[in-house]
Amino acid sequence: MDLGKKLKELRLCNDLTLEELASRSELTKGFLSQVERNLTSPSISTLEDILEALGTNLSDFFKDSDREEKIVFQTQDFFVDEKEDYTIEWIIPNAQKNEMEPILLTLHPKKKSRLMESHNGEEFGYVLKGNVALIRGNRKYKLKAKETFYISGKGSHYLVNTGSTDAKIIWVTTPPMF
Repeated sequence: MDLGKKLKELRLCNDLTLEELASRSELTKGFLSQVERNLTSPSISTLEDILEALGTNLSDFFKDSDREEKIVFQTQDFFVDEKEDYTIEWIIPNAQKNEMEPILLTLHPKKKSRLMESHNGEEFGYVLKGNVALIRGNRKYKLKAKETFYISGKGSHYLVNTGSTDAKIIWVTTPPMF
C-alpha cells in the first residue's frame, strides 16, 4: 500500500490543503508533505491523528486496501434458490452486507412470492416478463412487462403471477430482506 498516496487522495477528497490538514491534526505542513511523498512514516499514534482530522479511522483506512471491490458480476456468480412457487436469484453475491439487495424473481404461473413483512425501508421492482399483481393490504396493483413499482416497506405485501407463463421481476429492497 502506498500510504502517502492514499493519505493525499483522502485529503484531496476532503477538499483540504496541507495547511488546513496541518492545523486540524496539530502537525506541521512540512511533516505532512513528507508523509504524502513517502519520505517519512508517521507513528501509529500520529497516523491516527491524521486520519481523525480526515474524518476516518485506522480500520476504515486500511479496509479493502489489498483488494479491489468487485463491481461486475456474471451469471456464474449468482446464487439460486428454487422453491415450489418461485425461484430467487441473488444477482449481487453477498448483497446482504450492502444497503440494498437486488434479486431476480421468477414467479411461476398463478403462484405468489413470499410475504414481505413491514420494514423500515423501500422497495423497487421492474417487471421484465409477464403479468403480476402487487398485493399490499387490501389493495391490488396490476403490472405488466416494462412496468415498475416503488413502495415504502411499511405494511406487508407480496407479488402474484396473474398470467399463464413465468413472470420475471427484478426486485430491489433496502435494507436487504431476502
